[in-house]
Amino acid sequence: MHTDRTSTTRFAVQVDAALRAAGWQPGRWDIKQAEIWADALRDHVSPAGHRHTVFPAAVEAWAEFGGLHITPTGPGRQVAPATLHLDPLHGLHMARTLGDLGRALGTEVCPLGAETDSQALLAIDTEGRVYTLDHTGDWYLGPDIDQALSALIAGTTPTRLTTG
Repeated sequence: MHTDRTSTTRFAVQVDAALRAAGWQPGRWDIKQAEIWADALRDHVSPAGHRHTVFPAAVEAWAEFGGLHITPTGPGRQVAPATLHLDPLHGLHMARTLGDLGRALGTEVCPLGAETDSQALLAIDTEGRVYTLDHTGDWYLGPDIDQALSALIAGTTPTRLTTG
């Protein structure tokens, strides 16, 4: 079988392979599960009264990538590749933290999942930009879910956010 190596794909080979091994494929769209997560986040109120904001960019990311357990293979380019679980309920109890980040960035932020090794929280904003929050700070992963997943799976160093 002839393979056209000049054709462009959505993801680099290493990233595509990790996503497909996790069960992703082009056209994956589980809007029913995304709506279940949206309802769970909307219905949650922290003891201090903080609530999640749910918006289309988050729901779309959950519909396409939600539920995946992604385990990259091979070394990272600059840092170790991240093992991911794309389930927004990892951030259920982080409404205040995400609200604070959103205010600092002048947007709203919603949970996306977690880096399972470090327990860093992945989050997405209303424009589709993706961030990770861990004990060392808040980091910018990219302008959209594709670039963020590529950075995490390929092991490229994220950019530290300086807010305030």
